[in-house]
Amino acid sequence: MTTIVVATHNEGKLAEMRRIMQDSFGDRAAGVTLVSAGSLGLPDPPETGTTFEQNALLKARDVAERTGMPAVADDSGLIVDVMGAAPGILSARWSGRHGDDAANNALLLAQIEDIPDEQRTARFCCAAALAVPGGAEGADGRRHPIAYAVTRTGEMPGVIIRAPRGEHGFGYDPLFVPDDQPERAGQGGGPLTSAEMTPEEKNAISHRGKALRALMPEVEKLLG
Repeated sequence: MTTIVVATHNEGKLAEMRRIMQDSFGDRAAGVTLVSAGSLGLPDPPETGTTFEQNALLKARDVAERTGMPAVADDSGLIVDVMGAAPGILSARWSGRHGDDAANNALLLAQIEDIPDEQRTARFCCAAALAVPGGAEGADGRRHPIAYAVTRTGEMPGVIIRAPRGEHGFGYDPLFVPDDQPERAGQGGGPLTSAEMTPEEKNAISHRGKALRALMPEVEKLLG
């Protein structure tokens, strides 16, 4: 049995990864046990990276070093094209208060209020990282805690609308209409925001799902 620690305090991420592993590995997925960093009482490391990839690696390496077990982590955010790389890695604290979704959404809408609809394109980006402990002894005679680490990325393109819609999801989901849509129509027969989609509909097209699925071949190597 292989145990992998998912660097999160959100148990919902474990359920998503289990589904992706089942789709990727079939019956072999039963050979993997997933546990969250939160269930082990591990702290969230400071996200000091300047890219999604750096922050995902930072979190995965921290958990792998603390536990001595393989670790998976992700980092994600929204990039609004007319704003360059923003909000980017600052997405969760764009208004200055970490995790204040209402304030973050209100600030974003105010910042692009005068931008025409056709120029309100955006994309959610995610980097997923796997860190594996057990590095060999180096030239300095010390055993290095991480054998190797890899990252994979995924994107979900779409547009930012002018007022929130939907009760599901979190963050900027009520403002974001993905390009990829389920078969059913949304309010007034139009496309759905991420917050109007079911978790299954969103996971099928999400940036996080794409990044995690791209990481699965690396995870599968741990199964032997």
